Amino acid sequence: MKKAIFHVGFEVAILLKGIHAGLEVIGGVLLWFIKPATLDTWIQVLTQNELAEDPQDYIANLLVGLGQRYTVDAQQFGVFYLLSHGLVKVVLVLLLWRRKLWAYPVAVAVLGVFIAYQVFRWTSTHSTFLIGLSVLDALLIALTLIEYARLKGEQPSRAHG
Repeated sequence: MKKAIFHVGFEVAILLKGIHAGLEVIGGVLLWFIKPATLDTWIQVLTQNELAEDPQDYIANLLVGLGQRYTVDAQQFGVFYLLSHGLVKVVLVLLLWRRKLWAYPVAVAVLGVFIAYQVFRWTSTHSTFLIGLSVLDALLIALTLIEYARLKGEQPSRAHG
């Protein structure tokens, strides 16, 4: 029963990671085409009425600030980050879904690198989103290790598959 719960947890986790990876790829492609000046203009148009009513509106001012800080360098970094992370995770999810045993340790290593990078980025951004992603990735590492041990125990002949 306990193994079944972890297996279902693993399946749900990789499904969610796959969806997240797909959204990262889509976001990276969209970001490629949205130029900083265009985004800043969109934000200005969308927030002007709210700021006219309440110049202290937190969300509107946050969006305006993000639009102003969205530079070509930020765009290039965002495209690279989203596409590279998204594509790597899509491939890993597909390999895990197909139960390729060699992919389990690779996934653990890659997720470990992602966690290290997210924590490194957190030191300069202090984004709680990065910490949340790191916690979820750590949970996925634990579930991946449990699933890997289960599969190795059930099918030792698939160790090279």
